[in-house]
Order: sequence, then C-alpha cells, then structure tokens
Amino acid sequence: MNIQKENALLGIREKFNDLSQLVLYQLDLLEKIINRGDTTIPPALLDELNANEIDIDDLEIQLGDEIIDTIVLQQPVATDLRQVMAVYQMVSNLERIGDLVMNIVYFIPRIQDDHVYSKMSEVMSNMLMASVSMVKRSILSFTTNDKEEAIWTIKNDAVVDEMNRKLIKKAITKSDIPEETQHLLFTFINLNNIISNIERIGDHATNIAESSIYALEGRDIRHVKLDDE
Repeated sequence: MNIQKENALLGIREKFNDLSQLVLYQLDLLEKIINRGDTTIPPALLDELNANEIDIDDLEIQLGDEIIDTIVLQQPVATDLRQVMAVYQMVSNLERIGDLVMNIVYFIPRIQDDHVYSKMSEVMSNMLMASVSMVKRSILSFTTNDKEEAIWTIKNDAVVDEMNRKLIKKAITKSDIPEETQHLLFTFINLNNIISNIERIGDHATNIAESSIYALEGRDIRHVKLDDE
C-alpha cells in the first residue's frame, strides 16, 4: 500500500468535504435572507457571507493544487484517478454556486420596489429550497457512492425548472399588481433569463482563458484582479 498516495487522496476528500459544507452553509444563509422578505441585509450577515466566499475561493485553489500534485507525484491508478478528476470538476461547480450566492446577495439591496420583492420572496424561497435539495443530493451521491441520488438530481433538473416557472407565474398573477405591470414583469423576467445565459457564455470563456494561462505559465489567476498590461 502506498501510504503517501492514500494520505494525499484522503486530504483531497477532506478538503472537498470542507468546501461542500461551506457552500451549503452559504446557501442556508441566503435562504434566511430571502425568507426575511426584506431587501436590507444585516451587516453582520453580509460580513459572514463575504468571509465564507474568501474561504471558498481559497479552498478551490488549494484543492486544484493538491489534485495536480497527486496526479503528478502519486500517479493514482485508474479508479483513484477517476475519483480525483470527479472532485476537480465538482470543485469548480461548487465554487461557481458560491459565486451565484454572492451575486444574489449583491442584487437584493438594489431592488427598488420593496412591495414587489415581498410578494416574490416566498416564491424565491421555494425555488431556492428545491435547488438546494439538488445540490445536497448531488454531493451525497458522491460522498456515499450512491448512484441513485445522482440520477434523481439529473432527472429533477427539468422538473425544478418547470416548477420555478409556474411558481413565478402564479405569484405574479395572484398578486394585487395591475395587469399592465404583470405583463411588464413577465417581459423583464424573460429578458433577464436571456441576459443571464449570455453572461454565462462570457463566464465560461473567462474560465477557458484562465485555464489557458495556467497551461502556458503555470499561474493560477482565478480570483485575482489582473492589472492592465
């Protein structure tokens, strides 16, 4: 038995668990914010979210380095290598979920109509709970080697998307918002979906560029502000 390899794989597993639990905690904090139905976020809660985001970014970079070192130095067998590469892919997605939490936190105080936000907060809370359940079960599928949890998550993606659309429509149509305003809201929701997907294309392009620089120079520039060159 290669003790160094086993320790390296164990270290990756432990850090992955730390990262996944921290991301889930961020989602719990976000749920509390949305359940308040208030666009004002308590400063202490905001400070905690920001501190956790920094820790998430640090864990992502640490895990990336440890995974590369393990592959190069320990040369894991095929089964272990698949596990390590799966962690590498999941880490990127977990970090992105953390970013999305902070994006939502950033936009909540910018909402100018507290009445509309209050009407929509219950809908957003239900949507978030469904999404958090998917995140939890996808992580559980890996940590417990349970394929069924992964299959459930994949199958429920479309179900959750459809549920979210129906919840939003129901919340708007059942509210006391004038019909003209309802039409305007639906328009902005659809526009926002289009814009969000365009933004994600740009995000993936940035990820590819960061990976290219890492391949060329061995320099990890994620979470680093680049100076003009």
